Amino acid sequence: MVSTDRFLAFAAMSLLVIVIPGPSVLFVIGRALAHGRRTAVATALGNVLGSYALVVAVAFGIGSLVERSAAVFMAVKLAGAAYLVFLGVQAFRHRKEMRAGSLGADSAGEARTDTRTVLDGALVGVTNPKGIVFFAAVLPQFVDHSAGRLPVQMLLLGLVPITIGLITDTLWGLTASAARTWFARSERRLSMIGGAGGVTMIGLGVTVAATGRAD
Repeated sequence: MVSTDRFLAFAAMSLLVIVIPGPSVLFVIGRALAHGRRTAVATALGNVLGSYALVVAVAFGIGSLVERSAAVFMAVKLAGAAYLVFLGVQAFRHRKEMRAGSLGADSAGEARTDTRTVLDGALVGVTNPKGIVFFAAVLPQFVDHSAGRLPVQMLLLGLVPITIGLITDTLWGLTASAARTWFARSERRLSMIGGAGGVTMIGLGVTVAATGRAD
């Protein structure tokens, strides 16, 4: 249904966009620094699930409404930014409670469930302004209108950036968590890196809120 040339062209476009670190990558890095490898991987998974929700929304017409409406777009963007800041503040506040022997625990010392982590990542992914603009403005350009079944074409094409994003985000998270493992040899250094992860997420939230569409 989707021609090979369109598929490859969209894959190339997706790779160019994804290799430039955006909110999703920085969020995964911040979570990796604050909580470790398992959380980083689960966050990356949640991010792509949230991003694919955008693909579904665009495929059935909702995404274009968000992209075209400045008010709705701003509301979605600010909601994502606020949540990023909240997570960053939580990580920074509890940075001194982190222990070298509890890399799988969250910053408050409680067991962090994979489901909760995936949901955190999904929320950030679905409110990512970069993802909203890309899927709403770029994805529809690669469908073949003469072939029909446009939603199905978009859903299939959407799997391309999702797969690329899962691989690259996971690699970023694993790299950041490897650095965290070295810091974990000292509780003081672990506290510092946990605080750095929190600051990263706070800064990302502020950046997301301050940038984007001007209309």
